[in-house]
Amino acid sequence: MELIDDILPILFSIFVGGIIGIEREYQLKSAGLRTMILVTLGACIFTMLSINLGASGSPDRIAANIITGIGFVGAGVIFKEENRVSGLTTAVTIWICASLGMTIGAGYYQEAIIGSIAVFILLIMFKYVQDIIDRISTRYTYQISLPYQEGIAEKYENLFRAHHLKSMRGKQTRSGDQYTIIWRVQGAAKNHDICTKILLSDTAIDEVKF
Repeated sequence: MELIDDILPILFSIFVGGIIGIEREYQLKSAGLRTMILVTLGACIFTMLSINLGASGSPDRIAANIITGIGFVGAGVIFKEENRVSGLTTAVTIWICASLGMTIGAGYYQEAIIGSIAVFILLIMFKYVQDIIDRISTRYTYQISLPYQEGIAEKYENLFRAHHLKSMRGKQTRSGDQYTIIWRVQGAAKNHDICTKILLSDTAIDEVKF
């Protein structure tokens, strides 16, 4: 009976981590099936160990260090590309998988089931909600390089404004005759599409990034 009590949370943590990992794998994220299973399983085993060692030391010491340790794992999947940050959702998913593993290791199966269902719904269903929000209003970072002219920045800000996009001018650099401007632009995805086509076909621009 004692062996079953030890095996059950391990198998359950593998199942929970696998379900969440399948979704991350399907979304082609950097941390997928194996990572989520190992995070959930590891947190479960460490929590079980901390409970079993409770008689000889502080029962919450190992469990508390799981939270610190998982922060380093999560930080490894966050990437900064140009002016964009990616991987935050995956990092948070690793963090929540660790919490589910700890919940299972502590024997709170009902709470773990409810938490797992909530995470799965958030990852699956809310992605479609996020897509709808992005179509209504999303933020792009535009970087344009072109020969310097007086009032050239205002010209492109008027272009954004004409297509119902709100722009905020960021870093500007000039090297000789070459002028580079960065804007953070907010608005509907379809308006961004129109503007990017205009910018890409503008012969006055040497380079455009978005």
